[in-house]
Amino acid sequence: MIQAAPVAALSLEPFELAWGGQHIKADFVAGSAATRTLIIHGAGASERRRFATLRSALCQRGFGSTAFDCIGHGETGGSMRESSLSCRTRQAEAVLDSQPGAAPLAVIGISMGAYNAIKLLETRVVAALVLVVPGVYTPAAYDLPFGPVFSAAIRRERSWADTDAWRLLEQYPGRLLVIAAENDAVIPAEIPRRLVEAARITAWRRLHVVPGAQHNRLFSLLVERPEEFENTMAMVATCLSVTG
Repeated sequence: MIQAAPVAALSLEPFELAWGGQHIKADFVAGSAATRTLIIHGAGASERRRFATLRSALCQRGFGSTAFDCIGHGETGGSMRESSLSCRTRQAEAVLDSQPGAAPLAVIGISMGAYNAIKLLETRVVAALVLVVPGVYTPAAYDLPFGPVFSAAIRRERSWADTDAWRLLEQYPGRLLVIAAENDAVIPAEIPRRLVEAARITAWRRLHVVPGAQHNRLFSLLVERPEEFENTMAMVATCLSVTG
């Protein structure tokens, strides 16, 4: 029987950057692989510390990572109403710019962060994308500040159907892994499937549906299933294994 590797203590290198009148709190974990990996968390109560298990498993496989708390989240704090989808993308760009490097860029986006990861394709050369329980949004909501107006825009029936995510992935030549939860009550099953179907010219693409998983209980469930956890992390490592 496979036993999951214990979660190793991460050797975090904290940093922060001034942006938009706020101080974005972030940290970096070094790895032996050449790939630079940025992790973008989701909405609600999400923050970078929730993904310590994922980052530890990546580190054990040689992949370092950078993660940050978006404005309105975690140690960065501030008000969500001071941010928006487009603001989150610009925050991610600022974090990348604060740690420049020549290594291939990989981005892992979780939930709302998956859409920000896709939007980075407009301004960055991204070699690998890992989209976890991915949310996508109508362009009409992209610049709306978080709050009642934004919520009304995205709660329209199938508001996500006209997202520009399909178009962006149609033009994406890199590597793509989409990880979906079988029992996701937040993200319709059509979304992860269509994301993979849209990415017709990718060098490598996979859709992985985690049996029994829910939107906010995917990695924690996998940890309870060591063999599935190892298989899933092997897929993530395969996606991130890019060369210059």
